[in-house]
Amino acid sequence: MSKISGLVCMVTGGGSGLGRAAVENFVRNGAKVVICDLPNSKGEQLAQELGMTKAVFSPTDVTSEQDVTKAIEAAKSNFGRLNVLVNCAGIGVAFRTYNFGKKRTHTLQDFQKVVNVNLVGTFNTIRLACEAFAQNEPNQDGQRGVIVNTASIAAFDGQIGQAAYAASKGGVVAMTLPIARDLSNMGVRVCTIAPGLFDTPMLAGLPEKARKFLAETVPFPSRLGKPDEFAHLVQAVVENPMLNGEVIRIDGSLRMQP
Repeated sequence: MSKISGLVCMVTGGGSGLGRAAVENFVRNGAKVVICDLPNSKGEQLAQELGMTKAVFSPTDVTSEQDVTKAIEAAKSNFGRLNVLVNCAGIGVAFRTYNFGKKRTHTLQDFQKVVNVNLVGTFNTIRLACEAFAQNEPNQDGQRGVIVNTASIAAFDGQIGQAAYAASKGGVVAMTLPIARDLSNMGVRVCTIAPGLFDTPMLAGLPEKARKFLAETVPFPSRLGKPDEFAHLVQAVVENPMLNGEVIRIDGSLRMQP
């Protein structure tokens, strides 16, 4: 039996892409899940497909204290507690700091929005989930909860047009260790996964030629990552008690070029 069987998990961005893969993998392995995503996402549909005894949907804007609090309450009211938080919600924009050809600057509004969702939203869910973790009885290691954040290799290898996205994901990377240290005395572990190029809805919208080109930039295996491979790493982090305060790249050794 999997070590995650019986755990109660909350996954932001759980209606699609990497978040959905994490949700489905948790349920396959016997965990209960609160799916957090925007009201117009496929989160409700996914919860119905998985079965309401295994998963529930809570409409969530991760930057909203009220929405996140409701999601945590949904975990406790439906499944009794919260053991694991996985942060997959995120957005991106692509624009140079200054576009010389179009004589246009990157808008401050777009920069702030990306940072607010990806970085501030991640911190918002973490701080509020800790109140639920604090109510858990510790296991034999003294553990009360696990947090798995999602950054990106753009945090290290940001490309042209990725100033906002790279800054937001770099912030998630940078706060991983201090938050792990902050929460060590209450028995909560914190890790961050930094994916490379994965076959998600964001890339699905690209022409096949572009997708093939991107896949070939990955040294080995020379293909796009599969969401299930991300989900497997999430599971490994949750199951391995010595993984804490760490940022883990999952990218096929890709180092993105400008």
